[in-house]
Amino acid sequence: MTTQQPLAVALVGAGRMGSFHAESLARRIPGARLAAVADPAPGAARGLADRLGCPTSYTDIGELLADPDVDAVVISTPARTHADLVEAAARAGKAIYCEKPMAVTLAEADRAIAAAEKAGVALQVGFNRRYDAGFRAAHDKVASGAIGTPQLLRSLTRDPKLADPAPIPPWTIFLETLIHDFDTLRYLNPGAEPVEVFAMADALVRPDFKDRGLLDTAVVTIRFDNGAIATAEANFQAVYGYDVRGEVFGSAGMLTMGDVRRTHLTSYGAEGIAAECVTYDQDLFHDAYVAELADFTTCVRTGTSPTVTGQDARAALSIALAAVQSVTTGGPVRIDELKEQ
Repeated sequence: MTTQQPLAVALVGAGRMGSFHAESLARRIPGARLAAVADPAPGAARGLADRLGCPTSYTDIGELLADPDVDAVVISTPARTHADLVEAAARAGKAIYCEKPMAVTLAEADRAIAAAEKAGVALQVGFNRRYDAGFRAAHDKVASGAIGTPQLLRSLTRDPKLADPAPIPPWTIFLETLIHDFDTLRYLNPGAEPVEVFAMADALVRPDFKDRGLLDTAVVTIRFDNGAIATAEANFQAVYGYDVRGEVFGSAGMLTMGDVRRTHLTSYGAEGIAAECVTYDQDLFHDAYVAELADFTTCVRTGTSPTVTGQDARAALSIALAAVQSVTTGGPVRIDELKEQ
């Protein structure tokens, strides 16, 4: 491929996040074009493709992967299908962008990574906070030594609303929500790796679903090999909006990032002080979602390595699985003693 040609990228999974990625490929990233859409749900791929002016759609994902006109795929299907699709795409010789989590077991993660390496194709994972301006600036400052040695770190995710909890699989709070925070804490503590995890979780938003395996509130403590101690927390219902923040406290200073306010406008009136809050992830991280796909496009077109790799996905998954094991056993879990899931 010459660098003058747009990268032909196909979308797999035409749901909420997939639709946003498809729009980015079709309209927001000059170096890419939306070549095809695939989704097994009848009409889903065709409807999205028609809306975006994409001529090709499939209900059979295997047919999409066999399409010689497709250079790369964006996988945005349900989490527990990701690893198999990564392997299939790698075997088909397609470069791969996969939404988080790349896998839900270490064995799956290892197979996905090995498949991409064997095929010699790029594999990037969707940890979008690395592409947010504030989180990226914080990482750069920590890496430069601006706040000395990291000692305490914090990352949190509070979703705006828990609608229907029935379809949510067990352990989602660790494997699909806090997985972002686990990667963020590694990103904000560059060069360090987690060694021990302790987690507590409960069903505080919907206690009536606890016996079905739904945990909607969690706090995880992580010790890193450079001595730093980190906490990650999540809740599925913050009534005020979509709340994502981070903090790094070091020997020479502190950094904070994230703001639930939609703008810096604050209203002062008879009823007090008020600010409009963000309630949707695609609003809060709009630019980051676009930037990560733009970076993937550049990596594939230039042959450079992705910024966020399959190994990064595996490392975050290790923390998530240790948290699951910690909640199950009631004690701390060392990463190097993690039982295979």
